[in-house]
Amino acid sequence: MKILVINCGSSSLKYQLIDMENESVLAKGLCERIGIEGSKLTHKPTGKENYAIETPMGDHKVAVQLVLDALMDKEHGVIESTEEITAIGHRVLHAGTVYSDATLINEDVKKVIRDCFDLGPLHNPANLIGIEACEAAMPGKPNVAVFDTAFGMKIPEKAAMYAIPYEYYEKYSIRRYGFHGTSHMFVSGETLKKIGKDAAKVIVCHLGNGASISASIGGKCVDTSMGLTPLEGLIMGTRSGDLDPAVLQFICNHENIDVNEMLNILNKKSGVLGMSGVSSDFRDVREAADAGNERAIMALDAYRYRVAKYIGSYTAAMNGVDAITFTAGVGENDTQMREEICEYLGYLGVKIDSEKNAQARGKEEEISTPDSKVKVYVIPTNEELAIARETKALV
Repeated sequence: MKILVINCGSSSLKYQLIDMENESVLAKGLCERIGIEGSKLTHKPTGKENYAIETPMGDHKVAVQLVLDALMDKEHGVIESTEEITAIGHRVLHAGTVYSDATLINEDVKKVIRDCFDLGPLHNPANLIGIEACEAAMPGKPNVAVFDTAFGMKIPEKAAMYAIPYEYYEKYSIRRYGFHGTSHMFVSGETLKKIGKDAAKVIVCHLGNGASISASIGGKCVDTSMGLTPLEGLIMGTRSGDLDPAVLQFICNHENIDVNEMLNILNKKSGVLGMSGVSSDFRDVREAADAGNERAIMALDAYRYRVAKYIGSYTAAMNGVDAITFTAGVGENDTQMREEICEYLGYLGVKIDSEKNAQARGKEEEISTPDSKVKVYVIPTNEELAIARETKALV
């Protein structure tokens, strides 16, 4: 069984073709600048030379056809025809309160995705375009939606509901949804395998330019840091994370801007970028901090402090923790950040093996010492494989 995994952005399309017999990646690639001048396809077939082509891609339908052409190319392809593709799995951001599991796509599912455009204005429209492009290119082939909010939809009401008038939940489905759900589901599942304990309490730290933390028991999410949107929670590359809502009114009144502009600032000009004034890239901020830049030092201090606070609160929420796992760009590769975060966790009995931690860059590794009371892991996330597994289970 071969599953094609599609992840559509507003002007991009990432893909992987995965052979589910052994979960190996046959090919992967990226279409970028769709609908923009300078469109480019980069195709990476396993065991063959990579290649890239620059060609106009007016829309996602053109991009999908180019992907299929690349997969079937005589020199760079990995299949002879689309008949070898069993199904297509799609990353979809939001399904509101309607779907909390992966589901086969039909007209009702597409309507729900469309109805949630206002909850995911950047992602849901692009996700739907990708679905319809695949339906047009491969009629009758099963398409599966794997929702990024699905993992967080399992949290109990006490964690999901905001303390605002209940009518807003009834009218607009305003609640905590959580994001990076496919990543959290995959990494928490892989952590359970390592622990060998079905009901283990796991905290996953998905730390990248976008960042979130989840708490789960036996693979079931009990809380997650992002909320109605990905703006809530941790300090991120350009997002503010948690703050007093009155800050919005105060700045809007004093700067004479509206709430839409304010939210743009909180999403795109805040976080470590706004605090440091240096960059949203943690490597640049770290370099500036090492050179003595006080704002960069402050930004990194605040970042790891917020992560440690969430770990502490989720440990309390679960009445304990068996394992803490780091994943995503910063979590997988920034050895210093991991060690600095874990320095806050001595009260839990967390002990880090500095040598193992230094070696763990983008690969699976237990970085805690044998006598650490809590296991600490680095596990690279693999959202594409998670989507392929969900798709296989349905078809």
